Amino acid sequence: MYFDDMKLGMTVNVAPAVIDKDKMLEFAKEYDDVPLHTDEEYAKTTPFGKLIAPGVMSFMAVWAKYLEVDFFGDELLAGKSTKIEWVKPVFAEDVLTGKATITDLVKRNEKNGIVAVSFEVYNQNGELVLTDVTEAIVKCR
Repeated sequence: MYFDDMKLGMTVNVAPAVIDKDKMLEFAKEYDDVPLHTDEEYAKTTPFGKLIAPGVMSFMAVWAKYLEVDFFGDELLAGKSTKIEWVKPVFAEDVLTGKATITDLVKRNEKNGIVAVSFEVYNQNGELVLTDVTEAIVKCR
């Protein structure tokens, strides 16, 4: 979708993403190898009581589902920024769902504009676990 066709408040729901424990451990060992994500005995001693998923992995699980229905399609030129905030821990086997909403549109020039997409991600209990604002550069007509 071209920048010119986007409207503030446009929303898409993101299909559920399951946090598979084996994938969570594999991701953590490669990219975020701290005991809170990889050592079950240590995790039992934390306020969480068990392993928590790396935050970036939690976001990326939802992001992958978002890309199946993304706003931009072939008109996406590049990502510009992202800001993730983690509100609650995500655990193995949690089911995350999200909503992506266009929250800002800034035309840069006649060729492209910046689109801000805000995400709210919830676990299977309806608890908000993370928010994100991602900016993308999108073609104009």
